[in-house]
Amino acid sequence: MTITFLAEEIAESLPPTPRQLTLSRALNHKGFITGGAILLLLAIIAIAAPLISPHDPFAQSLSTRMLPPVWVEGGSWEHLLGTDQNGRDYLSRLIYGTRVSLTIGLGAASIGLVIGVTLGVVAGYFGGWVDHGVSFLLTAQLALPGLLLAMALVFIIGPSVWVVIGIVGVLHWTYYLVVTRAATQRIRNLDFVAADRAAGATSGQIIRQEILPNLLPQIIVIFTFEVGIAILAEASLSFLGVGIQPPTPSWGLMIAEGKIAMFYRPWLVVLPGLCLFILVIGANLLGDGLRDITSPEGRN
Repeated sequence: MTITFLAEEIAESLPPTPRQLTLSRALNHKGFITGGAILLLLAIIAIAAPLISPHDPFAQSLSTRMLPPVWVEGGSWEHLLGTDQNGRDYLSRLIYGTRVSLTIGLGAASIGLVIGVTLGVVAGYFGGWVDHGVSFLLTAQLALPGLLLAMALVFIIGPSVWVVIGIVGVLHWTYYLVVTRAATQRIRNLDFVAADRAAGATSGQIIRQEILPNLLPQIIVIFTFEVGIAILAEASLSFLGVGIQPPTPSWGLMIAEGKIAMFYRPWLVVLPGLCLFILVIGANLLGDGLRDITSPEGRN
């Protein structure tokens, strides 16, 4: 009994481990929890779309076109959020639009991650002419008008979900590169990397076993922010008519289709715009929370 009591006292007196400290920060960070809850809810909606959608998002009915939401006079409980100009159920299209936005956001951010992290680590580790070449690519990318270039490429190749994912991803890798390059330049001069090099480890082994694991927190934070940026880029392209094409339910496309009637049917623009806002703010809150949790000072 005494031994157990002493063991408990000793355990309580020990400082928390890094894992325990990170978990405590995560559970006490309101922004992280809120952002994670928003994204989790939207992911569940996207996955369960066929089960929770009240109508076929592609079914048209001219007899029920432009119905208002249920809280507006003339609304119907059969179509809770009304219908669009083609009589399609707006709630169902918003639900399926979650799939499109999350797919494009995650896909484009992943492509940008692969390109940016690869270039950043290579430039930061090897330096010299490799660093100069990557810096030139970065300067050229930053000098290009991103939205105009994306519009031109989508117009040339042809609009589709996968084309938009590829183009948005290829054009959004600069943040990954800048952060990973600077961090790699710092890490490559640390003692544990020098010890691995002295032990005969190759450059590839050092990058895989030492550099990338230490870059993981920064990469995850940038990824969450890039998801929101990619979603907004897709919405912009769809709004301008060169992104997702009808009848695919995209929130940006729904805003573009509803802008004609926005003065007397404002919900056609407000509802998809609100969905975009919630999704992007959720991704940004999660990224901001991850940055605070993984920072050495543990900001709240």
